[in-house]
Amino acid sequence: MNDYIVRVAAADHAVRAFAITARELTEQARIFHHTSPVVSAALGRLLSAGAMMGAMMKGPDDLLTIQVLGDGPVRGMTVTADAAGHVKGYAQQPQVELDANEMGKLDVGGAVGAGILRVMKDLGLKEPYVGTTQLQTGEIAEDLTYYFASSEQVPSSVGLGVLVDTDCSIRRAGGFILQLMPDTSDAVIQTLEENIKKIRPVTDMLEQGYTPEQLLEELLAGLEMEILERIPAAFACNCSKARIQKALISIPKKDLRDMIEDGEPIEVKCQFCNTAYPFEIEELKEMLAQCEKDRV
Repeated sequence: MNDYIVRVAAADHAVRAFAITARELTEQARIFHHTSPVVSAALGRLLSAGAMMGAMMKGPDDLLTIQVLGDGPVRGMTVTADAAGHVKGYAQQPQVELDANEMGKLDVGGAVGAGILRVMKDLGLKEPYVGTTQLQTGEIAEDLTYYFASSEQVPSSVGLGVLVDTDCSIRRAGGFILQLMPDTSDAVIQTLEENIKKIRPVTDMLEQGYTPEQLLEELLAGLEMEILERIPAAFACNCSKARIQKALISIPKKDLRDMIEDGEPIEVKCQFCNTAYPFEIEELKEMLAQCEKDRV
Protein backbone atom coordinates (compact mmCIF):
# COMPACT_ATOMS: atom_id res chain seq x y z
CA MET A 1 0.00 0.00 0.00
CA ASN A 2 1.38 3.41 -0.96
CA ASP A 3 1.90 6.04 1.71
CA TYR A 4 -0.82 8.65 2.14
CA ILE A 5 -2.27 11.20 4.55
CA VAL A 6 -5.96 11.43 5.42
CA ARG A 7 -7.42 14.70 6.70
CA VAL A 8 -10.70 14.62 8.60
CA ALA A 9 -13.05 16.82 10.61
CA ALA A 10 -15.20 15.61 13.48
CA ALA A 11 -17.86 16.87 15.90
CA ASP A 12 -19.16 19.48 13.47
CA HIS A 13 -15.59 20.69 12.69
CA ALA A 14 -14.76 21.20 16.38
CA VAL A 15 -11.93 18.68 15.89
CA ARG A 16 -9.51 18.27 13.04
CA ALA A 17 -7.26 15.27 12.63
CA PHE A 18 -4.63 13.83 10.32
CA ALA A 19 -3.23 10.33 10.03
CA ILE A 20 -0.52 8.88 7.83
CA THR A 21 0.91 5.58 6.76
CA ALA A 22 4.59 6.25 6.01
CA ARG A 23 6.39 2.92 5.63
CA GLU A 24 7.69 3.55 2.12
CA LEU A 25 8.96 7.07 2.67
CA THR A 26 10.66 6.05 5.92
CA GLU A 27 12.28 3.08 4.16
CA GLN A 28 13.45 5.45 1.41
CA ALA A 29 15.07 7.67 4.04
CA ARG A 30 16.73 4.62 5.62
CA ILE A 31 18.18 3.57 2.27
CA PHE A 32 19.39 7.08 1.40
CA HIS A 33 21.08 7.64 4.77
CA HIS A 34 21.96 4.06 5.89
CA THR A 35 20.36 4.78 9.26
CA SER A 36 20.71 2.44 12.22
CA PRO A 37 17.43 1.08 13.71
CA VAL A 38 17.12 3.71 16.46
CA VAL A 39 17.83 6.55 14.02
CA SER A 40 15.38 5.04 11.52
CA ALA A 41 12.73 5.14 14.25
CA ALA A 42 13.54 8.73 15.26
CA LEU A 43 13.75 10.09 11.72
CA GLY A 44 10.68 8.10 10.60
CA ARG A 45 8.61 9.64 13.39
CA LEU A 46 9.73 13.14 12.43
CA LEU A 47 9.10 12.50 8.72
CA SER A 48 5.57 11.26 9.48
CA ALA A 49 4.86 14.33 11.61
CA GLY A 50 6.41 16.66 9.03
CA ALA A 51 4.26 15.26 6.22
CA MET A 52 1.08 15.73 8.28
CA MET A 53 2.06 19.24 9.40
CA GLY A 54 2.88 20.11 5.80
CA ALA A 55 -0.65 19.04 4.85
CA MET A 56 -1.99 21.65 7.30
CA MET A 57 -0.62 24.42 5.07
CA LYS A 58 -2.65 25.93 2.23
CA GLY A 59 -0.37 27.39 -0.44
CA PRO A 60 1.41 25.30 -3.11
CA ASP A 61 4.68 27.13 -2.33
CA ASP A 62 4.35 26.99 1.47
CA LEU A 63 7.24 25.18 3.13
CA LEU A 64 7.56 23.69 6.60
CA THR A 65 10.83 22.79 8.33
CA ILE A 66 11.13 20.95 11.65
CA GLN A 67 14.46 20.77 13.47
CA VAL A 68 15.16 18.61 16.50
CA LEU A 69 18.45 19.64 18.12
CA GLY A 70 19.50 17.56 21.11
CA ASP A 71 22.55 16.59 23.11
CA GLY A 72 22.09 12.87 22.41
CA PRO A 73 24.33 10.94 20.00
CA VAL A 74 22.08 11.60 16.97
CA ARG A 75 22.79 15.34 17.59
CA GLY A 76 19.97 16.62 15.42
CA MET A 77 17.44 15.94 12.68
CA THR A 78 15.92 18.17 10.02
CA VAL A 79 12.73 17.50 8.04
CA THR A 80 11.18 19.67 5.33
CA ALA A 81 7.67 19.23 3.89
CA ASP A 82 5.21 20.96 1.59
CA ALA A 83 1.40 20.99 1.38
CA ALA A 84 1.33 18.27 -1.30
CA GLY A 85 2.63 15.37 0.82
CA HIS A 86 6.28 15.69 -0.22
CA VAL A 87 8.73 15.32 2.65
CA LYS A 88 12.48 14.86 3.05
CA GLY A 89 14.85 14.72 5.98
CA TYR A 90 18.13 13.63 7.49
CA ALA A 91 19.85 12.95 10.80
CA GLN A 92 23.18 14.54 11.63
CA GLN A 93 24.51 11.20 12.88
CA PRO A 94 22.73 8.39 10.97
CA GLN A 95 24.63 5.56 12.66
CA VAL A 96 23.85 5.40 16.38
CA GLU A 97 23.67 2.17 18.40
CA LEU A 98 21.97 2.18 21.79
CA ASP A 99 20.62 -0.47 24.15
CA ALA A 100 16.83 -0.81 24.29
CA ASN A 101 15.00 1.36 26.81
CA GLU A 102 13.35 0.01 29.98
CA MET A 103 10.31 -1.05 27.94
CA GLY A 104 12.44 -3.07 25.55
CA LYS A 105 11.86 -0.56 22.72
CA LEU A 106 14.28 1.40 20.54
CA ASP A 107 15.56 4.24 22.73
CA VAL A 108 14.63 7.24 20.56
CA GLY A 109 14.60 9.56 23.57
CA GLY A 110 18.12 8.49 24.49
CA ALA A 111 19.33 8.99 20.93
CA VAL A 112 17.84 12.50 20.72
CA GLY A 113 18.58 13.68 24.27
CA ALA A 114 17.66 17.07 25.73
CA GLY A 115 17.44 20.17 23.58
CA ILE A 116 15.01 22.12 21.44
CA LEU A 117 12.34 21.61 18.81
CA ARG A 118 12.08 24.33 16.18
CA VAL A 119 9.29 24.69 13.61
CA MET A 120 9.68 27.12 10.70
CA LYS A 121 6.87 27.92 8.26
CA ASP A 122 7.65 29.85 5.09
CA LEU A 123 4.20 31.01 3.99
CA GLY A 124 5.35 33.56 1.41
CA LEU A 125 5.28 36.41 3.92
CA LYS A 126 8.15 38.82 4.63
CA GLU A 127 9.40 36.75 7.53
CA PRO A 128 8.85 33.03 8.16
CA TYR A 129 7.00 31.93 11.30
CA VAL A 130 9.42 30.37 13.79
CA GLY A 131 8.32 28.55 16.94
CA THR A 132 10.80 27.02 19.39
CA THR A 133 10.12 24.86 22.45
CA GLN A 134 12.14 22.66 24.77
CA LEU A 135 12.17 18.94 24.04
CA GLN A 136 10.07 17.16 26.65
CA THR A 137 11.11 13.53 26.16
CA GLY A 138 13.00 13.35 22.86
CA GLU A 139 10.45 10.76 21.71
CA ILE A 140 9.10 13.26 19.11
CA ALA A 141 5.32 12.73 19.57
CA GLU A 142 5.24 14.16 23.10
CA ASP A 143 7.56 16.97 22.02
CA LEU A 144 5.21 17.97 19.21
CA THR A 145 2.16 17.74 21.48
CA TYR A 146 3.89 20.22 23.80
CA TYR A 147 4.95 22.43 20.86
CA PHE A 148 1.38 22.75 19.53
CA ALA A 149 0.01 23.65 22.96
CA SER A 150 2.71 26.12 24.00
CA SER A 151 3.80 27.70 20.72
CA GLU A 152 0.65 27.60 18.59
CA GLN A 153 -1.88 27.49 21.48
CA VAL A 154 -3.68 24.55 19.89
CA PRO A 155 -4.54 21.65 22.26
CA SER A 156 -3.35 18.56 20.41
CA SER A 157 -2.54 14.89 20.71
CA VAL A 158 0.24 13.42 18.58
CA GLY A 159 0.96 9.71 18.15
CA LEU A 160 3.86 8.41 16.05
CA GLY A 161 5.43 5.02 15.54
CA VAL A 162 8.05 3.19 13.50
CA LEU A 163 8.51 -0.57 13.60
CA VAL A 164 11.92 -1.73 12.38
CA ASP A 165 12.16 -5.30 11.08
CA THR A 166 14.86 -7.83 11.98
CA ASP A 167 16.76 -7.03 8.76
CA CYS A 168 16.74 -3.31 9.74
CA SER A 169 14.21 -2.42 7.01
CA ILE A 170 11.07 -0.48 7.92
CA ARG A 171 8.14 -2.76 8.65
CA ARG A 172 5.57 -0.13 9.65
CA ALA A 173 5.55 3.65 10.08
CA GLY A 174 2.89 6.28 10.58
CA GLY A 175 0.95 8.28 13.10
CA PHE A 176 -1.73 10.84 13.82
CA ILE A 177 -2.23 14.46 14.87
CA LEU A 178 -5.50 15.39 16.54
CA GLN A 179 -6.33 19.04 17.30
CA LEU A 180 -9.13 20.92 19.06
CA MET A 181 -10.55 24.02 17.47
CA PRO A 182 -11.55 27.00 19.69
CA ASP A 183 -14.73 26.59 21.75
CA THR A 184 -14.79 22.80 21.55
CA SER A 185 -17.45 21.59 24.00
CA ASP A 186 -16.57 19.83 27.24
CA ALA A 187 -18.52 16.76 26.10
CA VAL A 188 -16.38 16.40 22.95
CA ILE A 189 -13.19 16.92 24.95
CA GLN A 190 -14.24 14.25 27.46
CA THR A 191 -14.99 11.77 24.66
CA LEU A 192 -11.59 12.39 23.10
CA GLU A 193 -9.79 12.05 26.42
CA GLU A 194 -11.44 8.68 27.03
CA ASN A 195 -10.56 7.50 23.52
CA ILE A 196 -6.92 8.59 23.85
CA LYS A 197 -6.62 6.74 27.19
CA LYS A 198 -7.70 3.52 25.48
CA ILE A 199 -5.71 3.92 22.28
CA ARG A 200 -3.02 1.33 21.61
CA PRO A 201 0.49 2.19 20.38
CA VAL A 202 0.52 3.36 16.75
CA THR A 203 2.86 0.55 15.67
CA ASP A 204 0.51 -2.07 17.17
CA MET A 205 -2.41 -0.76 15.14
CA LEU A 206 -0.38 -0.45 11.94
CA GLU A 207 0.94 -3.98 12.43
CA GLN A 208 -2.64 -5.19 12.67
CA GLY A 209 -3.31 -3.65 9.27
CA TYR A 210 -5.04 -0.45 10.35
CA THR A 211 -5.37 2.18 7.64
CA PRO A 212 -5.09 5.87 8.53
CA GLU A 213 -8.88 6.07 8.33
CA GLN A 214 -9.32 3.18 10.78
CA LEU A 215 -6.77 4.69 13.14
CA LEU A 216 -8.77 7.92 13.25
CA GLU A 217 -12.05 6.01 13.67
CA GLU A 218 -10.68 4.66 16.98
CA LEU A 219 -9.45 8.07 18.08
CA LEU A 220 -12.73 9.74 17.18
CA ALA A 221 -15.09 6.97 18.31
CA GLY A 222 -18.44 8.42 19.36
CA LEU A 223 -17.98 11.53 17.22
CA GLU A 224 -19.22 12.02 13.69
CA MET A 225 -16.18 11.92 11.37
CA GLU A 226 -15.99 13.42 7.88
CA ILE A 227 -13.11 12.55 5.53
CA LEU A 228 -12.05 15.77 3.81
CA GLU A 229 -9.02 14.74 1.79
CA ARG A 230 -6.54 11.98 1.00
CA ILE A 231 -3.05 13.13 -0.01
CA PRO A 232 -0.36 10.80 -1.43
CA ALA A 233 2.83 11.06 0.65
CA ALA A 234 6.38 10.43 -0.52
CA PHE A 235 10.02 11.13 0.26
CA ALA A 236 10.86 13.69 -2.44
CA CYS A 237 14.02 15.77 -2.83
CA ASN A 238 14.21 18.64 -5.31
CA CYS A 239 18.00 18.92 -5.33
CA SER A 240 19.87 19.41 -8.61
CA LYS A 241 23.35 20.25 -9.80
CA ALA A 242 22.16 23.79 -10.57
CA ARG A 243 20.96 24.25 -6.96
CA ILE A 244 24.25 22.92 -5.56
CA GLN A 245 26.16 25.21 -7.93
CA LYS A 246 24.15 28.20 -6.70
CA ALA A 247 25.09 27.29 -3.13
CA LEU A 248 28.77 26.97 -4.05
CA ILE A 249 28.78 30.41 -5.70
CA SER A 250 27.53 31.88 -2.41
CA ILE A 251 30.49 30.63 -0.33
CA PRO A 252 33.52 32.88 0.34
CA LYS A 253 35.74 33.39 -2.74
CA LYS A 254 38.78 32.25 -0.75
CA ASP A 255 37.19 28.81 -0.26
CA LEU A 256 36.52 28.49 -4.00
CA ARG A 257 40.11 29.52 -4.76
CA ASP A 258 41.43 26.92 -2.28
CA MET A 259 39.39 24.20 -4.03
CA ILE A 260 40.79 25.26 -7.41
CA GLU A 261 44.38 25.37 -6.11
CA ASP A 262 43.99 21.84 -4.75
CA GLY A 263 43.74 20.78 -8.38
CA GLU A 264 41.24 17.99 -7.72
CA PRO A 265 37.59 17.72 -8.76
CA ILE A 266 35.17 17.96 -5.84
CA GLU A 267 32.01 16.09 -5.00
CA VAL A 268 29.14 17.72 -3.09
CA LYS A 269 26.41 15.59 -1.56
CA CYS A 270 22.82 16.68 -0.91
CA GLN A 271 22.15 16.42 2.82
CA PHE A 272 18.59 15.26 2.27
CA CYS A 273 19.02 12.42 -0.24
CA ASN A 274 22.79 11.82 -0.36
CA THR A 275 22.92 12.33 -4.16
CA ALA A 276 26.50 13.22 -5.13
CA TYR A 277 27.20 16.03 -7.62
CA PRO A 278 30.75 16.17 -9.11
CA PHE A 279 32.37 19.47 -10.14
CA GLU A 280 35.49 19.64 -12.33
CA ILE A 281 38.18 22.30 -11.85
CA GLU A 282 36.99 24.18 -14.95
CA GLU A 283 33.48 24.37 -13.48
CA LEU A 284 34.91 25.74 -10.23
CA LYS A 285 36.86 28.38 -12.17
CA GLU A 286 33.67 29.42 -13.98
CA MET A 287 31.89 29.70 -10.62
CA LEU A 288 34.71 31.84 -9.19
CA ALA A 289 34.53 34.13 -12.21
CA GLN A 290 30.76 34.39 -11.80
CA CYS A 291 31.19 35.03 -8.07
CA GLU A 292 33.68 37.86 -8.70
CA LYS A 293 31.44 39.34 -11.38
CA ASP A 294 28.39 39.29 -9.07
CA ARG A 295 30.28 40.93 -6.20
CA VAL A 296 31.88 43.76 -8.14
